[in-house]
Amino acid sequence: MTSSDLADTSGTPGAPGGSSRSWIVYAGLLVLFWGVWGATSSQPVERYDYPDEMIYIIWAFTMLVPAAAALRRERFDRRPVAALYGLLAGLTGAGGQLLLFQALADGPAYLIFPVVSLSPVITVLMAVALLRERIARLAVVGVIAAAVAIVLLSIPSGAGGDVDTGSWMVLAVIICVAWGAQAFFMRKAALAGVNDATTFGWMTISGLALVPVAYLMMGSLPSAPWQAPAITAGTQVLNAVGALFLVMALSRGKASVVAPITNALAPVLTIVLSLIIYQTLPTVWGTIGIVLALAGSTLMVYTDEKRGEDTLAPGATAEKVG
Repeated sequence: MTSSDLADTSGTPGAPGGSSRSWIVYAGLLVLFWGVWGATSSQPVERYDYPDEMIYIIWAFTMLVPAAAALRRERFDRRPVAALYGLLAGLTGAGGQLLLFQALADGPAYLIFPVVSLSPVITVLMAVALLRERIARLAVVGVIAAAVAIVLLSIPSGAGGDVDTGSWMVLAVIICVAWGAQAFFMRKAALAGVNDATTFGWMTISGLALVPVAYLMMGSLPSAPWQAPAITAGTQVLNAVGALFLVMALSRGKASVVAPITNALAPVLTIVLSLIIYQTLPTVWGTIGIVLALAGSTLMVYTDEKRGEDTLAPGATAEKVG
């Protein structure tokens, strides 16, 4: 899951009784949890050759933790429209997550996550095409930066390097599209008045629904030391709980401020930790691509969230009052 995944589920800043600055704490925890998760999530595969499908299965069950916490604060919306957009958001998110584990097993996290973080490009383009929204000038700059970044990140490291573009780049682009579509469906859910806990609940249900698919892909339960599932559970809890911190941050601060910070800083922390852990450096082109990817992603999220606040905040306020 990326930081724009839940960004569109909250259009109004400030939770009742919450501190206007408390969002900073939760946003900081989100960056820490997702940054560490991104850098360490491939460890079970690298150390114990743990199947990607099993990692997905464990992740799906860790989603129950933040889902239960979120649903304690808000009532589950049983309307068909909530189920429709919740399932669409959940299936695109869970499907992307299933592919992410495969991508991380084949390629470096410091190159994969910049590509995945470009998902806001897809969200805004879908909004322009399907909702006929106008794209801001900053968003256009973000799209151009994103396109250039993907090209630069696709350049192999050369004969002297150990990282070549392969299936992981294709998977990263597919994940980017899937998670961009997920954010679009979350926007549709928010426009329909669906609360974020309900959408997150459907995301959890969708993730669990794909567990049999992951098991069939795997064939049978793996024989691995206890450290493999333990490390997997520990890293994937960071992913799941980080999503809860995102919900809490968005309920206390402006989405136009929270989303760009988390969307940019979490991948940065992942990249830095990955480079330290694996003791490797990207090429010059790769470095430029990483910078452009983060810059383009931040511009896209900022303009998308700013537009969302301008259109959703008045309606959301009226809905709460009414």
